[in-house]
Amino acid sequence: MNNLIRLSTSETLSALLIERGVTIWDDAISYIQHLPYGRNANRKDLSLVITEGKGTCSSKHAALKTIADENDIEGVQLILGMYKMTQENTPGIGNYITKSGLSFIPEAHCYLLLNGERLDLTSPSSSIGRIENAILIETEMAPNQVSEWKVDYHKQFINAWIISEGIKLDFNAIWEIREKCIAALSNS
Repeated sequence: MNNLIRLSTSETLSALLIERGVTIWDDAISYIQHLPYGRNANRKDLSLVITEGKGTCSSKHAALKTIADENDIEGVQLILGMYKMTQENTPGIGNYITKSGLSFIPEAHCYLLLNGERLDLTSPSSSIGRIENAILIETEMAPNQVSEWKVDYHKQFINAWIISEGIKLDFNAIWEIREKCIAALSNS
């Protein structure tokens, strides 16, 4: 990316970053990537990533895509990848999946495609390489889809997976295991 792209003061998320001394696109990427992992008070309000100083893969990448859009930065796509979440490719989730007798749970993970390159900017230690070989399907999405649409898509995907794979656990049991994994990530 061109590290000289200045952020616009007239756009919401960009203005919030500028207030914090972040004025360049590449610096915005680094700033958001280095924020702690955690769910925001309102999934629909991407400004909370900056004002609360934390975010998930969804909110952080949606915020970065919004900032790119606010500043007419081309070649930035927000991607939803459904992947096989395991202890091996998602460190910090605990052993909830294996305890349940499953080898994986389909997990929705957001990341960016920057000029054709997948980038996971969830944290400085995140690496798309950990899940690249476990990706089941990818779809481009808009930042405003990270709240309800992404959750609905994820739930529908899990329901279809339960049926197609003959999984013995029902949706609620699978979702509860998933929530425990996400909570463990938030605490790690």
